[in-house]
Amino acid sequence: MTPAELSQAVQAAVRTAVEAGELTVAVPEHVTVERPKNRDHGDYATNVALQLAKAAGKPPRAVAELVAARLRELPGVAKVDIAGPGFLNVTLDAATQGELARRIVEAGAAYGRNEALKGLKINLEFVSANPTGPIHIGGVRWAAVGDSLARVLKATGAEVSTEYYLNDAGVQIGKFAASLQAVANGRPAPEGGYVGEYVVDIAKALTDGVPGILDLPEDEQLEVFRTEGLALMVAEIQRSMTEFGTHFDTWFSEKTLHDSGAVEKAIERLREQGHVFDQEGAIWLRTTDFGDDKDRVLIKADGETTYFAADAAYYLSKRDRGSEVSVYMLGADHHGYVNRLKAIAACAGDDMDRNIEVKIGQFVKMLRDGEEVRMSKRAGNIITIDDVVEWIGVDAARYTLVRSPTDSTITLDINVLTSQTNENPVFYVQYAHTRMCGVQRKANDLGITKSEDFKPELLATEWESDLLGQLGEFPRVIAAAGELREPHRVARYLEEVARDYHRFYDHCQILPKGDEEVTDLTHARLWLADATRTVIANGLALLGVSAPERM
Repeated sequence: MTPAELSQAVQAAVRTAVEAGELTVAVPEHVTVERPKNRDHGDYATNVALQLAKAAGKPPRAVAELVAARLRELPGVAKVDIAGPGFLNVTLDAATQGELARRIVEAGAAYGRNEALKGLKINLEFVSANPTGPIHIGGVRWAAVGDSLARVLKATGAEVSTEYYLNDAGVQIGKFAASLQAVANGRPAPEGGYVGEYVVDIAKALTDGVPGILDLPEDEQLEVFRTEGLALMVAEIQRSMTEFGTHFDTWFSEKTLHDSGAVEKAIERLREQGHVFDQEGAIWLRTTDFGDDKDRVLIKADGETTYFAADAAYYLSKRDRGSEVSVYMLGADHHGYVNRLKAIAACAGDDMDRNIEVKIGQFVKMLRDGEEVRMSKRAGNIITIDDVVEWIGVDAARYTLVRSPTDSTITLDINVLTSQTNENPVFYVQYAHTRMCGVQRKANDLGITKSEDFKPELLATEWESDLLGQLGEFPRVIAAAGELREPHRVARYLEEVARDYHRFYDHCQILPKGDEEVTDLTHARLWLADATRTVIANGLALLGVSAPERM
């Protein structure tokens, strides 16, 4: 029995009491069932009686007794105690707990998936770094977190579209093109331009790949560097994302918003909503009505369209393409965007607390030998995604970047993340998986397979019970990670599973030694080991991290 199933059983017990006229309350839509820290308090505990007591007009313990009486009748429930002011402590029998191992193994890759967000259409935009250089360390964090969140959301039943917004219009693209042109012609980069080996590489690729480019007039030459240089830079970003295991369904061009007239149409739509006004020759959006610190200019007095106008058109584009919730994942230097983006949604007539979410990711530092690493060989003044992969590998980078809440600054220690010790969190989890695979290989060598005559009641030690309890939490962890948009919950949970598996492995002999016979307990523990392997493999897959069979 999983915690979710027990929650439903408690809910059903309340409903039965209501139908019998013993309680006069509204049956709760959800009942919280938790695993108590002190195992003397049973396998699970619920405070449902305390929640219902006031509405029922009865003491909490009286309500608890009504619910407990029905829970005690359920198969698999060994006992139900009433503790303190009215907590219900539920103990399952060993067979009911142990049966979970079979269910997990038989479910395989589907175990943990649920329908907590079934049908919700989410547009998830992340990274979206300007295509004027390689992805830097902050973007690497969003590449890991965003892709993992997309996987988690899909596992909770949501319909997810992942998106990278290419800022391929505006001043920065002009500076990028001018920098390429300058390098190709042997001139220094313009003021405020871009430098680094990658600029030299792209400029050379263009001069080699576009014969006669340097013979063109300056303005025509610049346009080729703009279009072709941008294409090469985007291709380089796409390569890096693919090698990092990060997938985008859509690479959305800001330029298309301008070329298609979408920006002008967006301004007119917002004007119809009553939030656009003209002042001093410029066109404004009255975002202060919805919490922004000042109103925002859409079109300047000189007729130039602002970035904010493109942001408004982009949000409307997401909604027009079917997004119910638009999630923006932005860097630490974008705090000022939160209110203005939410104000766009409100001005468009949407619910700014539901239809749009803006997540801010904090900074990432990297250490080597105790010293902070700040420079990249290729980009000059930033650490790039390729640097991170070269130094610590994709698995270590993704796992470590995901395992902390995004609102916290994190430090990646290269020495730790390349070591095979328990200090390295990804190794700690992956090693548990390889340990289970090793058990299965040894069992195969001994000719031992999991018997269909599985006796779950034999999984009765405290270490087996603790491990089974952890495995039962997996669906709830995924649901919470999706609902709260916090994939780090999956990583931290996997570390708890690995901890409990290592304890089980150290205290419970799985395979016979020497001339010992194969017993029913051998088979039962093989089921449990395989169930644990399944959960860790499924969890790592949600994080885009491999589950190796050998290390």
